[in-house]
Amino acid sequence: MKTVAHIKEESGPSTSPNYLYIFIYIPFNPFPSSPIADDSFFRSVVRFFMSELDIQIPTAFDPFAEANAENSGAGSKEYVHIRIQQRNGRKSLTTVQGLKKEFSYNKILKDLKKEFCCNGTVVQDPELGKVIQLQGDQRKNVSTFLVQAGIVKKEHIKIHGF
Repeated sequence: MKTVAHIKEESGPSTSPNYLYIFIYIPFNPFPSSPIADDSFFRSVVRFFMSELDIQIPTAFDPFAEANAENSGAGSKEYVHIRIQQRNGRKSLTTVQGLKKEFSYNKILKDLKKEFCCNGTVVQDPELGKVIQLQGDQRKNVSTFLVQAGIVKKEHIKIHGF
């Protein structure tokens, strides 16, 4: 017989309560009059676990809490992501996403194309917004360019790939 204890913990006025499930395995007892089949035994075991063993009930953790913040921009907590995508053979594509919306993407793209002698485009993505795409592996070049131009601080750039 497997028994489940459902214990509720209040985690605060504005958050939802956390629950802790304790599974206690009680073997089948052919003698129902013995104390092992009694409900009070089960309750005493649960009380023992909660009082004697200092059980820490973990609080809920939301990994997307920072992403849902209203006042997050590329200059504050949000990062500029520079990624590389492998195409076919030795061909690759560098993407830059997460720049502030107040910047002119086309002017940045024009300067990047002139600086690194490569072609590129600005793509409108429904989830990510505007994304700059450049031909070739330009990750290091783009990160140094964005820092030197004062568009993004170095600590707010994340370079992905290989």
